[in-house]
Amino acid sequence: MEALQDMFRLDGRLALVVGAGSGIGAAVAEGLAAFGATVVCADANVDAATATADRLGAESRAVSIDLLDAASIERVAADVGAPDVLVTTPAVNVRKAIVDYADDELDMVVDLNIKGTFRLCRTFGRLMAEAGRGSMIGFSSIRSQTTEPGQGAYAATKAATVMLFKTLAAELGPQGVRANTIAPGVVETPLTAPIKARPDWYGAYADKTILRRWAQPGEMIGAVVYLASDASSYVTGTTVFVDGGWTAADGRFTPPT
Repeated sequence: MEALQDMFRLDGRLALVVGAGSGIGAAVAEGLAAFGATVVCADANVDAATATADRLGAESRAVSIDLLDAASIERVAADVGAPDVLVTTPAVNVRKAIVDYADDELDMVVDLNIKGTFRLCRTFGRLMAEAGRGSMIGFSSIRSQTTEPGQGAYAATKAATVMLFKTLAAELGPQGVRANTIAPGVVETPLTAPIKARPDWYGAYADKTILRRWAQPGEMIGAVVYLASDASSYVTGTTVFVDGGWTAADGRFTPPT
């Protein structure tokens, strides 16, 4: 029974959380540490990552990482080595109709959301495969499955993230590495701040969920700890939706019953 009680524990494991400076990444870093992991907090904003690491205590530390720069990722890999858990959260969005998109806007979204994530997984996937262990966790979105006007580039990159991690699962599984994605719904983070500032928009998104509210970043912790731990030892190549029921029910109208 003791082993079953401990299956979510992460004692003795090293977790690298990319995007740990704010939002979901910061919450996830705190959650992994609470379950016993030693957490390296990585972010392009190293001061923000340091603030997160300081909250976690002496076992945690911060590193600077730029997913747009392969050399930066390699430097972090040389410093950290092969983590037992890799979590990556960074993404950017430009809300604009496809026909109005400029090339530089498209490049910005694709370069971070896909190319940056790909670079990170290429480098650390190699290390984790050589170590013969590990759980890779990428953050996708409900936009990998359902979209709306203005989400063309972002939705495409989030769908691509799912397939990237499925392929990682297929390629690295024989070496003992699992790879999965988490698809949040609407979460109150810096990325969604412009929506939160619009009461009508904020309310409409809340009403689209079955739970009739937005998520807080901390509500992503459970899914990450599950995928990071032995509780999910036979889970790979899949997506866990943490979306308040957004993708389960269609429409914003509740018909009479």
